[in-house]
Amino acid sequence: MDWSNLGGDTLSPRELFVVLPLPPSINHQYATVNGRRVLASPGRHYKTAVARHLLTILRQSSHRTEFLEQLETHTLSLSLRFHFKTALRRDLDGGLKIAQDAICQAIDLNDNRITEIHLHKDLDSIRPRLECLLAIQEPIARTIRSPKNLSMVTKANPRTVPRSSTDHKPR
Repeated sequence: MDWSNLGGDTLSPRELFVVLPLPPSINHQYATVNGRRVLASPGRHYKTAVARHLLTILRQSSHRTEFLEQLETHTLSLSLRFHFKTALRRDLDGGLKIAQDAICQAIDLNDNRITEIHLHKDLDSIRPRLECLLAIQEPIARTIRSPKNLSMVTKANPRTVPRSSTDHKPR
């Protein structure tokens, strides 16, 4: 993987922007060992290299603490812009999972926190790359358990009270 001349990495309190080499193609990401599909060597090396790169960016940024704190309390969006050498050689979605996993594992984040994904396919025969933007979105909504006493729920928020069978209109 060529990490030279990628550049452009930034970390702000609400966004991590990183430029990475393209991940291995889906045909090179997995291997079958003893009847099981496992991440192949190119995929493992890619994830390790991404982790080292992201940790270097975080270590050097003055926004590290604020960004990491918000990761724990907000939903996230992930935008991936693949710049391929040619238009027809690779599928757009083939690099999604490994890129998402590599980024999330590097910063110890469960990828179920990402609630929005944007994929883009562009061409750059001279400088193929993957541009990633992980952005802080909305605070995570906390689920409030309803109290056992239904009248308390009614007073707090009448829209959370279940409708009775007489409230439904016949079909």
